[in-house]
Amino acid sequence: MKEHILEMEQYATEHNVPIIEKKSIAFIMKYIKNNGIKNVLELGSAIGYSAILMASSSKDVFVTTIERDEMRYMECLKNVKKCEMDKKINVVCQDALELNLSEDLKYDLIFIDAAKGQYTKFFEKYKHFLTPNGTIITDNINFHGYVGESSKIESKNLRSLVGKIEDYVEFLKGNTEFDTKFYDIGDGLSVSTRKDETSHTNK
Repeated sequence: MKEHILEMEQYATEHNVPIIEKKSIAFIMKYIKNNGIKNVLELGSAIGYSAILMASSSKDVFVTTIERDEMRYMECLKNVKKCEMDKKINVVCQDALELNLSEDLKYDLIFIDAAKGQYTKFFEKYKHFLTPNGTIITDNINFHGYVGESSKIESKNLRSLVGKIEDYVEFLKGNTEFDTKFYDIGDGLSVSTRKDETSHTNK
């Protein structure tokens, strides 16, 4: 499998496909292992790199990953098969904001790594599918060091995108349902854990 992972890293470089940074995925794999995570939902499969590594982090973990780009979806399927992860990973081709999941589905961990301008919408939609003590991890919170510096960005499109990530960070900081920790790992990670229900009773 190590060989396939290296091939995927090379493919991502050659085809300009953004994949998670090594330190970030190492952090998530450790988190899965240490917290006994069984069910993971990933928003944004790309070529399957992070899904495969998350699925390999523990023998008990199962990953559902959603990708809207058909070409990347096909590449993801191919890689999942190559790594013999078919039984541990379910790949769905759909826009995550348009997908209607069964309300019975629950995940211990939701990993957001899809369209950065939609982070808040993803969080609000999918938090309902978390187990009681579930966690939402979001990648690219620093976005190449631009976050917090949006006023200095000349490109209008880039400034708008970074502004949305900054809004998401503020949304997480002010969220009363979740405790969020920010980690300066890779391109920045946020780890949002649902607060204990009993702590809400006084609010």
